[in-house]
Amino acid sequence: MIKTLIFSFITLLLFSTIGWSQSKEYQEKKAKKIKNGSVFTKIIKRESPATIIYEDDDIIAFVPLRSQAPVHLLIVPKKEIATINDITEEDALVLGKLFLVAKKLAKEKGISETGYRLSMNINEDAGQSVFHLHMHLLGGQKLGPMLSQKNKQ
Repeated sequence: MIKTLIFSFITLLLFSTIGWSQSKEYQEKKAKKIKNGSVFTKIIKRESPATIIYEDDDIIAFVPLRSQAPVHLLIVPKKEIATINDITEEDALVLGKLFLVAKKLAKEKGISETGYRLSMNINEDAGQSVFHLHMHLLGGQKLGPMLSQKNKQ
């Protein structure tokens, strides 16, 4: 009986996670991008141009190439961390600093009282395409729901 339960549990676990993994194509693109280094590291090293609006020893913030709102900034730790799934206890201070910088920039841009959104995309289903942890600061207009309301239950 116990062997049957264990076998059933393992089988259920294996088959239930098949649909939750990243596609092979995405895994290959991700591995290649991580190996080649991020565009954000190139900006940090001044190898690629960017409109930098904030910088200290740990964090850099700049205007993205494709703005999605009147105020759209990327806030990036200088340490290369591919995704939130790759953070460690040692990263706690720099992650907290991301939020402090976001607060400061929102105030400077005049959106701290009207409202703004902080967003991080992690892996395939969220649309992560740059594998260097970063936070989007979006505001300056009503942003609407984050997801389509059609699946609302």
